[in-house]
Amino acid sequence: MTASVLVADDEALLRTAFAALIDAEDDLQVAGEAVDGKQAAELAAQLSPDVVLMDVRMPVMDGIEATRLITQTQSPPRVLILTTFDLDKYVFEALRAGASGFALKSRPLEELLSAIRIVAEGEALLAPSVTRRLIAHFSRAGQGPADSGRDFTLLTDREREVLSLVARGLSNAELADALHVSLPTVKTHVSRILTKLDARDRTQLVVFAYEAGLVPGL
Repeated sequence: MTASVLVADDEALLRTAFAALIDAEDDLQVAGEAVDGKQAAELAAQLSPDVVLMDVRMPVMDGIEATRLITQTQSPPRVLILTTFDLDKYVFEALRAGASGFALKSRPLEELLSAIRIVAEGEALLAPSVTRRLIAHFSRAGQGPADSGRDFTLLTDREREVLSLVARGLSNAELADALHVSLPTVKTHVSRILTKLDARDRTQLVVFAYEAGLVPGL
């Protein structure tokens, strides 16, 4: 199955390079290109891509606000945030806006393609460094649980345990090892948690878990 990608970056050279890289892959294709966040939101609605590769710093409307608009639509595409710097101030706001992951422009191009595929398949792309920053964010703030509007009492004890591990950045395979269960069992748990909390994807589960104070050690 071919995944379609909308590339949003105000730097023409980078935008063209990313588009050419994506189109060269058999399982990826470019749906369109946007020069700013406003155009990205408009094209996302028109073209219905599977993934939006979204730069953070853009004129007219930045990538975070564009992500917020895109993810509020019906059946929204996944948004992969593309940034030059792994900056704290963008991480949590982008996740809250609905981003499914991050990719650094400074990393090898093969990693960017891998990131697009992961996000297109519905998985979250949260590197351990991002997870650590989430922990640091809440620790510094010293805040208690926030009301995310989700009813966590719907979760069983096992599902709460799974959720806390997902929030720590564990993959399904790592979850299976940690809980001593099969991979299909893990997938079932995650699927049920997504349904019960009305969450879009694993990234949103991470945000909910941190906001609700469900991550051990906070």
